[in-house]
Amino acid sequence: MYAHELISVAITPVRSSDSIQNVIDKMAEFRVNHLPIIDNKQYMGLVSDHDILEVHDHTLPVAALSLSLYSPFIYEEQHIYDVIRLFYEQKLSLLPVLDANKNYKGLISINTIIEHLATLTSAKEPGGIIVLEVDNRNNSLSHIAQIVESDNAQILSSFVESFPDSTKLEITLKLNRTEISSIIASFLRYNYVVKATFNDIKSYDGTSDRYDQLMNYLDI
Repeated sequence: MYAHELISVAITPVRSSDSIQNVIDKMAEFRVNHLPIIDNKQYMGLVSDHDILEVHDHTLPVAALSLSLYSPFIYEEQHIYDVIRLFYEQKLSLLPVLDANKNYKGLISINTIIEHLATLTSAKEPGGIIVLEVDNRNNSLSHIAQIVESDNAQILSSFVESFPDSTKLEITLKLNRTEISSIIASFLRYNYVVKATFNDIKSYDGTSDRYDQLMNYLDI
């Protein structure tokens, strides 16, 4: 997925000749902390709410502001991973998108990123989640996939998390089914460390059965 596929037209930019009050009104209307400044399709910078905190005369033009950010942007053909990285590094509420000639094409909002992350990680799809702990020298995603697929299941998404001063990795798997007890057993049989599981309907059913048995006993 590329940056130009994430562009939103709902939030409009401001011009350097616009008043600071106009910036304040737009930030409140769109519930954002940043707005791009555009002049004749050229991207001039990104104004943040911090830039206007100490300004008392809201009739001044945007051009009078001293911008705190270095004018972050993303090119339209860059990958969504680059978009996410910039949102994280710069703590942005939106990110301007430019073409190869640095003409302004639109912007990406944080809400759009969250929506697409839900799709990218298959968070919207039903299914069980397994968290494995592996040594970083024995990290074989092909073997992990083989174990899952041998039980007639599929990995919808996965991500790997490393830790400072550790040789261990955590691999989180989102699977396409909620009954994952047999898959967990297979991982244990191959000496994988299963750190956590989620959405396993067998686990929930077992808990419910034990609760019902206890209630029946107390009624006696």
